[in-house]
Amino acid sequence: MLARLRQMPPEILLYLMAAAVPLSFATWRALLNNFAIEEAGFDGVRIGTLQSLREVPGFLAFGAVFLLAWMREQTLAVLSLLALGIGTALTGFLPTVWGLYFTTVLMSLGFHYAETMQQSLSMQLISKERMPEVLGKQIAVGSFTGLFVFGLLWLLLDQWHIDYVWIYLVGGLATVLLALVIGRGFPHFRGEAEQHKHLVLRRQYSLYYALTFLAGARRQIFVVFAGFLMVEKFGYSAADISALFLVNGALNIWLAPKIGRLVHRLGERRMLTLEYIGLILIFTAYAFVESAWIAALLYILDHLFFAMAIALKSYFKKIGDPADFASTAGVAFSINHIAAVALPFLLGLLWMVSPSWVFLCGSAIAVLSLLLAQRVPRHPQRIQLPELMAESKS
Repeated sequence: MLARLRQMPPEILLYLMAAAVPLSFATWRALLNNFAIEEAGFDGVRIGTLQSLREVPGFLAFGAVFLLAWMREQTLAVLSLLALGIGTALTGFLPTVWGLYFTTVLMSLGFHYAETMQQSLSMQLISKERMPEVLGKQIAVGSFTGLFVFGLLWLLLDQWHIDYVWIYLVGGLATVLLALVIGRGFPHFRGEAEQHKHLVLRRQYSLYYALTFLAGARRQIFVVFAGFLMVEKFGYSAADISALFLVNGALNIWLAPKIGRLVHRLGERRMLTLEYIGLILIFTAYAFVESAWIAALLYILDHLFFAMAIALKSYFKKIGDPADFASTAGVAFSINHIAAVALPFLLGLLWMVSPSWVFLCGSAIAVLSLLLAQRVPRHPQRIQLPELMAESKS
């Protein structure tokens, strides 16, 4: 098997990485609230602290580039998957406040660095023509794996009544095993250019940075408050929310590759424009919705729009210097998580005044994103950086 993997193209590596992450992360996320309350005695303050700690590695994702001075990106990707799997596998064995804090940070560190390396490797190893489609297929693979995990969790918990400790162990070890297969089975693929081993922030990428920041802000409103609205206002149960996750995952398996092909056909500017117009309508509807069924439909549509983030990554693939891909992937994750640190608390205060205002803030973010998207060229070309221009003249 390992010998056959060595003959596979690099996108197979990316698909296996896309499958390895949700084996652990979907397990961890699905069980977290019940495990934290039933086994570790968590209250609201402790779960809030844990969620804040979970976001710290995402905010510090730019640190991945400094590790590339000592190891290759595929090696760092494998080590990150191992940290994700080990952190998940240990969770059930440490049912205390500090134990859950420790395993969460370890799991999150692996998760965010694995995602950073996957994005960087995608930009380096896949051509700009095929990149939207390959990114769409990665989303589909991740969604399919997540569906498999959720279905298996239902069997293990509801039908077979397996203890949390063994479920966490199986989910984590599955990622560890796949990480070892990836590390042993694939050669080290070489990208278009040697990557910078230092942090890169360029004025020429400012539009990409701004759109990335706004995407992170929008994501926090969905992740933190859309689900909360479903439970608080419409009385959705945990089973109902799980059913929505299953619907979202199933739709992503079918739709994400099609969105990738649509990005290639229509171009990044048109797809970003379509995404942000849709988000304006969705967030405004969230603010005034009174029907539980319409709220569920909005929740599903909102989730599907995440797949359109392919257009933003494809845009950077076309404008960026190939040597900047690894550093910029880390910087983008950090910028994306700035909102994760500040927004939940601030918008939580606003929620106490009026939930509608929280979603109208989401509409305002989408309007600003739409205006910025009009600055994306219809046919993006690689930006000529000053040092590269100087080299070409010499």
